[in-house]
Amino acid sequence: MAVGWPWHIISTAPLASTMNSQADILLVGFGGSTPAPVLELVSQAVSKHGYQSIQPLRSQNFEYELLKAPYRTFLNTAAGKTTDNQLIIYNLPSSLTEYLSEASQKEASFIRSALFAGSNASAGQVIAFDASSNSFLGLDNSSSDIIDFIKTNPALSGSLACATLAALCALDSKATEQLLPATSQSDTVVLIGSGGREHALAVALAQSPLVKEVIVCPGNGGTKAEGGKISNAVDSDGNPISKQDNDTVLELVKRVNAKMVVVGPEQPLVDGVVDVLAAECPSVKVFGPSKAGAELEASKHGIPTAKYQNFTSADEAIAYVKSLDPNDRQVVKASGLAAGKGVLLPTTQEETIEAVKEIMSDKAFGAAGDTCVIESFMTGPEASCLAFCDGKTAVLMPAAQDHKRALDNDEGLNTGGMGAYAPAPCVTPEMHKEIEAMCIKTVEKMAERGTPYVGVLYAGMMLTPNGPSMLEYNCRFGDPETQVVLPLLETDLYEVMTACCDGKLDSIDVRFKENVSAATVVCAAKGYPEAYPKGMAIKGLDQAGSVDNVKVYHAGTKLDDENVTRCSGGRVLAVTGMGSNLTEALSASYKAVKQITFEDSNGDSLMHYRTDIAKGAIRKKLRIGVMGSTRGTALLPVMEAIANGSLHAEIVAVVSNRSKALILEKGKSLGVTVTTQFVSSKGLTRDQYDAECTSVLAGAGVEYLLLVGYMRILSKQFCDYWAGRCINVHPSLLPKHAGGMDLEVHQAVIDAKEPESGCTIHEVTEEVDGGPIVIQKVVKVDESDTAESLKSKVQALEGVAFIEAIQKKCKTTVSYADAGVSIDAGNSLVEMIKPACKATRRPGCDADLGGFGGLFDLAAAGYKSEDTIIIGATDGVGTKLRVAHMTKKHESVGIDLVAMCVNDLIVAGGEPLFFLDYFATGKLDVNEAAAVVKGIAEGCSQAGCGLIGGETAEMPSMYAPGDYDLAGFSVGAVHKDKVLPQNVSAGDVLLGLPSSGVHSNGFSLVRKLVEKANLDYESACPWDRNAGTVGDSLLTPTKIYVKCCLPLLKKDMLTGLSHITGGGLLENLPRSLPSNVKAEITGHPPLPAVFSWMKQTSGLDDYEMLRTFNNGVGMVLIVKSGVVDEAKALLREAGEDVVYDLGVLTERQGDEEQVEMKCSLA
Repeated sequence: MAVGWPWHIISTAPLASTMNSQADILLVGFGGSTPAPVLELVSQAVSKHGYQSIQPLRSQNFEYELLKAPYRTFLNTAAGKTTDNQLIIYNLPSSLTEYLSEASQKEASFIRSALFAGSNASAGQVIAFDASSNSFLGLDNSSSDIIDFIKTNPALSGSLACATLAALCALDSKATEQLLPATSQSDTVVLIGSGGREHALAVALAQSPLVKEVIVCPGNGGTKAEGGKISNAVDSDGNPISKQDNDTVLELVKRVNAKMVVVGPEQPLVDGVVDVLAAECPSVKVFGPSKAGAELEASKHGIPTAKYQNFTSADEAIAYVKSLDPNDRQVVKASGLAAGKGVLLPTTQEETIEAVKEIMSDKAFGAAGDTCVIESFMTGPEASCLAFCDGKTAVLMPAAQDHKRALDNDEGLNTGGMGAYAPAPCVTPEMHKEIEAMCIKTVEKMAERGTPYVGVLYAGMMLTPNGPSMLEYNCRFGDPETQVVLPLLETDLYEVMTACCDGKLDSIDVRFKENVSAATVVCAAKGYPEAYPKGMAIKGLDQAGSVDNVKVYHAGTKLDDENVTRCSGGRVLAVTGMGSNLTEALSASYKAVKQITFEDSNGDSLMHYRTDIAKGAIRKKLRIGVMGSTRGTALLPVMEAIANGSLHAEIVAVVSNRSKALILEKGKSLGVTVTTQFVSSKGLTRDQYDAECTSVLAGAGVEYLLLVGYMRILSKQFCDYWAGRCINVHPSLLPKHAGGMDLEVHQAVIDAKEPESGCTIHEVTEEVDGGPIVIQKVVKVDESDTAESLKSKVQALEGVAFIEAIQKKCKTTVSYADAGVSIDAGNSLVEMIKPACKATRRPGCDADLGGFGGLFDLAAAGYKSEDTIIIGATDGVGTKLRVAHMTKKHESVGIDLVAMCVNDLIVAGGEPLFFLDYFATGKLDVNEAAAVVKGIAEGCSQAGCGLIGGETAEMPSMYAPGDYDLAGFSVGAVHKDKVLPQNVSAGDVLLGLPSSGVHSNGFSLVRKLVEKANLDYESACPWDRNAGTVGDSLLTPTKIYVKCCLPLLKKDMLTGLSHITGGGLLENLPRSLPSNVKAEITGHPPLPAVFSWMKQTSGLDDYEMLRTFNNGVGMVLIVKSGVVDEAKALLREAGEDVVYDLGVLTERQGDEEQVEMKCSLA
C-alpha cells in the first residue's frame, strides 16, 4: 500500500509522458505493493545481468523496498537505457474496477503495444505478475534466475506474451459484461449517518462503476444537493427520513433492495444495527463491526498505551486523582461513545478533578460518562491512523493529523475536530508498518475471541519519545480525517469494502495516490463547541466549489423549502483541498473557505474557522540523518543546537560502518525513537552496502544527511540518490587539498605556508570533495602551528559549520530576527538576575543593575584614596565550559569565574571590592544565562565583593547556537604598605590550602583523558563513587580563598601568597618568590583521587603533573616563621580544617630551580 511518505520523491510521471521510457527495467502498475518475487527479479537483473536503470511507473514503493536487504538495489532512474533487452514487469490489475480506471487503461494500452512489437529486436520483454497467485504468468518453472531461464529458452518469450495478452483479454471480457445492462453489476448502497464523514463516504462510493446509487440515511443538505448517484433517504411516501434507528434502517434496506450497508457513526453500531441486518438480511453486506466488535473503542489488545484506570464512581475517581503526583498531567475521558468529543485535557490536578465532575456528575456527555477513564498524559505528536479490516487482517491508510482545539495555536475548548491533513509527515515508512502491525494484531485478537472485526479501525496514536503508543481505538471512520484520507484513495472504495465484508481484503491492492496531499478546514458556527446559532444561510458554496482541487463536504447543513442551504449544527462544512504537497492543498482549501459566509437575518457573518491548520507540518523540523565512522565530535554542537531549540531540526538516524564507533553512542543518547544502527559491509559490494545504509536512513524518514567522519568512499548510486541532500565536512578550504584526509591535509597547509586554513561543508557528489560548497569557516595559521594544533583549531569550527549549513537548508526566508538579537530576552535576563545581584551588596556598592556603569565608594568600604592602591584582575573559565555545555549544568561555572579572579586579587594582598562579568553567546537562553549569573552572584557572596554589573552579548555570527563564553573582571583595594609579596625571605614557612578538585585549569587535557578512557560526562565517576557522574565531579567549583586569607593579611602574618592555577605548583609559586630564595617542598599531600586517576590514565610523571594541575593544593601561603601556629589557628577559625605543611624557603644558589621537590606525589 502506498503510504505517501515524502521521504524521497522519485519520477512517477503520468504514463502518457513515459510510455517510451529509456530505462532498462520498467515497473508498471504496482501501486503501493512490492511483491517479493518482483523484488528478487529486479535485484537479479541488476546484480547478475548488468541492468542499470529502473523506472517505476505508478509503482511508488519499489524505490524504498529495493534498498533493503536482501535486495540492496538502487533504482538509478538517471542512468538511461543501457541494454537492448528492456524488461517490462507489469502488475496485472487484481479487479475489474482497477482495470477500468483511466491510469490502468493507459498501462494496458502500453503493454499491448509492447507485446505486439515483440518481433522488433529493440522491443522489451514483458513479464506479467499476478498478485492473486503471487507468481509470473506463463512461468511454471522454479528457476531462481528467471532472466537466465528466458535467455536459454527463446520460445518462452512468446509464451509469456501470450499469457499476458490472454489475461488482458479476460479483463476485457469482464469489462464488456459490465457495459451490458443485462450482465452489469449495479448495486444500491445504504449509508447511515448525516455528517461530513458520510458526505465524503458517499462521494467516494458513488465513483464506483459497480454502484448504481448511494442512499444516505438520514443525510444532510450536502448529500441532498449532491445529485447524480447520491440522494437522501425517503420513506415509502417520499418524505425525508430523519431517523437512523435499527427499524428505520432495516425497512429502508429491504425496500430499496440494498446490496451493502455502510455504517458511518458509532451509535448505530453500539445499537446493534449490524447484528440486526445480519439476522434479517443475511445476503446484504454490512461494512461495520458487530455490537460486540464496537466495544473495541474502550479496549486495547496488548498494544503499547498509557497507564489508565476506569471508574464508575466519581468519588473514587477523584480520590485516585488526589493520590497521583500533582505534577503529572492526566487525560480524562468519557468511556462510552461521545461522538469523538468525550476527551478532556486538564493541565493541573484541580482541573483534572473538575473534569471528572463534568463527565460523571454533570453528565456533560450523557450516559457516555457513566464510566470515566483517567489516563496518564503522554507527550508527542498525535496521528489518526485508519485501517480497513476484514475480520482477519488490516490495511492501514495514510496517517492523518487533526486539530481538536477550537482556536488557533491549539487553544480553546476541545471539539470534534477543526481541520485535518494527510499524509502526516510525522509517520515514517517504518513507523507506518509498526502501527499497521498493531492494527493487524488487534484484528487477530478480536477474531480469536469470536468477534471478528469488519469495518474501519480508527487507531488514535501518540508518537511518544519511546515509540508509537495507543491513545484510543474507535470503531468508525474519523471526522474530519475521512475528508482528507478518502480523497487520496485510488482503489475503488466499494470494492475495498466488499472485500472486507467477504474476508478477502488480501485479494485487493489497496492503493493511494502518490505524491498527493489533502487538507481540510472545518467551518463552524460561532460559539461552537458551546452554544451556537443555527439557521444561518450559507453563501458562497458555488464559488468555493469552483476552486480547483477543492471539494466542500457538508456536515451540519440542511436545505430549506426554497433550496437555500442553512446551518443546522456546530461543525457545518469541511472544505478539502488537494495538491502535490501539503502547502498546495492548504492554499486551495483556504482559498475556497474565504468564499464562504454564514449570514444571519441581519447580514452578519457567524462563521468561525481556524487559520493555522497543518501549521506545524508545514513548518516541521528538518529530519537529519548521520553517517559516521569515528567519535562524531563535530556532531555535538549540532545536537546541542537542536536540544536548545536554536536549530529547527531533529536527528532521526545515526548509521555507522563500525560496530564500536562512538558516534553510535551519541545516537543512542538521543532516545529510542532515533534509529541508531551499525551496518556491516561483510560480503557486500559498495553499491549494495550503500543501498542498505540508505534503506535504514529512508525508513527513518531522513531528509538531509550529514557525513561526520565517515571513512568510506561512496558509490555513484548513493551520490545520485542523495544529490543535493547530503553534506560532508572537509578539513581544508576547498578546492585546496581536496582528496586528503585528517593530519595529512593540515600538514599540507603548513608545508605550503598558507596563511589561513579552515573547514568546508560541501554537497556530496561522485567526485571526492568536488561537490558544491555550502559553508566555509576560516582560521589563521600561526607559524608555531603543527598539524595537530591546526587540526584542533579547524575541528572546533566543524560543528559550527554544520549548524550553519543545516540552517541554510531549513530556511527559505530570512527575517530581521534571524540576524540575531532578542532584546526581550536580554531584558528578561536582567529581571531574573537582579535578586541574586542584590544579595551581594556590601559597604561601598548597592549592586543594582540596569545603569550604564557600576559605582563603588572606596571611603564607604574603609579605604582612604591617598593610602590605597587599586588592584584589577581578569580571567575566564576556559574549556571547563565545554563540560557545562555537554552536561547542561551551568550553575557552578559562575563561581569558577569569580574564583579565578578574586583568588588572584588576594595574592596581591588586596580585598576584592566588586566584580563585573561578560557573558557572550550565539543565542541567548535566558534560563541558562540566569543560572550562570546566579553562580557568579554566589561566588561574589563567598568572596565578599559586590556584583555591580556586567555585559550580555548575543552574537550569532561569532558563536554557535548553544555555546557561550565567560570573562570576569574584579577590582580590589590594598593599603600601599600592604602590597604582597613583601619581604619574602629564607626561613619563611610554606602552608598549603586544599583545592576542591581540578578547579578551572588543565581542562583541555582533562577532556582528552575522559575521551581516552571511553567515558562521557554522564558516565559513573570512576575515581569517586559518591560523586555521581564524571561531569558532576569535574564541575565542582573552584575554591575561593578570600575569607580565610583576609584575617592573616590584616595581622601581617603573610609575606606572600601563590594561587596554584595553570602551570601548577612549579610555575606559580616562583611568581611570588624573589630570585635569591627557593622553595623546598617536603610535605606535599597525597594526590586526591581525581588526580591519581589522571596521572594513571595520562601516564604523566610527577614533574608534568606538578606543572599542569594543582594536585590538591589550591593556594600556598608564605608565612613568617614566628607566627605559623597562630596562622593555622586563624585558618581553622575561618573553616579551613586541613592545612598542609608544605615546606620552607631556603637560600637559592646560582640558577637552581626555585621549587625543589623533596618528596614524590603519592
